[in-house]
Amino acid sequence: MWDSPKSADFALGEIHFRLQNGFMTLITLGNNPMMNIPFVDLKSQYHSIKAEVHPAIERVLENTAFILGQDVKDFEERFARFCQAKHCVGVSTGSAALVLALKVLGIKPGDEVITAANTYIATSAAITLAGGRPRFVDVDPETYNISTDLLRKAITPKTKAILPVHLYGQPADMKVISEIAEEKGIDIVEDAAQAHGSEAYGKRVPFTNIGCFSFYPGKNLGAYGDGGAVVTNRDDLLDKLKVYRDQGRRIGEKYVHDLEWTNERLDNVQAAILNVKMNHIEQWTDARRRNAKKYNELLSSVNVVTPAEATFAKHVYHLYIIQLPPSASRDMVMQKLKDKGIATGIHYPVPLHLQPAYQYLGISKGALPVAERLASSILSLPMFPELTEEQMQYVAEELGKIVG
Repeated sequence: MWDSPKSADFALGEIHFRLQNGFMTLITLGNNPMMNIPFVDLKSQYHSIKAEVHPAIERVLENTAFILGQDVKDFEERFARFCQAKHCVGVSTGSAALVLALKVLGIKPGDEVITAANTYIATSAAITLAGGRPRFVDVDPETYNISTDLLRKAITPKTKAILPVHLYGQPADMKVISEIAEEKGIDIVEDAAQAHGSEAYGKRVPFTNIGCFSFYPGKNLGAYGDGGAVVTNRDDLLDKLKVYRDQGRRIGEKYVHDLEWTNERLDNVQAAILNVKMNHIEQWTDARRRNAKKYNELLSSVNVVTPAEATFAKHVYHLYIIQLPPSASRDMVMQKLKDKGIATGIHYPVPLHLQPAYQYLGISKGALPVAERLASSILSLPMFPELTEEQMQYVAEELGKIVG
């Protein structure tokens, strides 16, 4: 590997290579086309911004301000504005953000929190860690988000909050969910870990008063390690969140603790990196949306179901999810794509209610049929801002050869 901003093709006999951003990939071997397409290309993103990233990190190192420094404060202010919200509290992970949001809302043992069955376990684990009990609801077959019809039916006297997930980058129907929550007198915490910059009914998420984000490296806005944030419009929750993230320490008093909790702080190095990436997030979001549109066009004649964007939503395509036909073996499709240099993923292969961790809930197979069907048929294709039209065309062609 070597540094070079240029792109160039060259050959050694029948073997053809491409040099781009300092990395060499195989293009063809003889007459057989071959590309190497990663699932997420963080190397290309890094090379495009490293001239900004390195000075930002060096400044933190020179100042030796590593914990809750100025970079954290700056990022919190910028990200709150980006989300069209009043406050942002940086924390250590997206998982921590969910737990702290539920804790400051007063979730306690015996309280039920409703969420979707087809999300990552961090969502439901946060409910348990906060002291509550998860209650899973099936999802809409087109948007893959929580079914608002079933949500209303799932509410019981024990329900204290709804935790909708803006899955894959598409917001849930927050207008309807908000109406249900207001009618029932319960809270909402939005899991926006995959939905930075997405919109519901023209309003950026969080649509309601509190939302949680992850800055895991592969996210649309990702750090170079773990990170997360709670974004809120509620002034009364701001200090509580800051106390919880700092081991229960009273604000302004170093060794006085009003409660027992762990260290959940966002560190200054990650905040400095996120501040750099904030300069590019809008551009990256536009690129993801363009890429999704191009994928939709290229796959229109392929025997798969492409993502549906809700009429009220602005999807930011953290993931580009297709459904394979029932006749196709997903493992076979993934292996054949891998043989052609195309990386894919499954998000997520086992719905939460069927996870061994939730056997105690006593939910049998078949209880949530849409989530179960999607878990067996979905496939995630490569999606990142730097994805080229040539790469997407290659993915579509190879997928078409496999599934028809």
